[in-house]
Amino acid sequence: MPRNDNSQNSERPTPNSSRLIDRREASEIAAVSIATWDRMNAGGKMPEPIHLSRGCVRWRLDDVHLWIRLGCPDRQQFEHLKNTQNH
Repeated sequence: MPRNDNSQNSERPTPNSSRLIDRREASEIAAVSIATWDRMNAGGKMPEPIHLSRGCVRWRLDDVHLWIRLGCPDRQQFEHLKNTQNH
């Protein structure tokens, strides 16, 4: 059944979640505006995005949740911390 975009998203991330989210959903999760999300992304202040095609950028849901739990470190520090947790 398709998800109703007007409903609350009660989905919980799983450790190996590979669900991809767009900047609108990512900014909602991070409780910032889309413009702030875009500025943070341009400044390397969040997890590395995935470029699916020109103009189609997504983030891994589990990365966004982990990034928030880790205190929103910059991209380089996040990748280091993420790799440390995976080993």
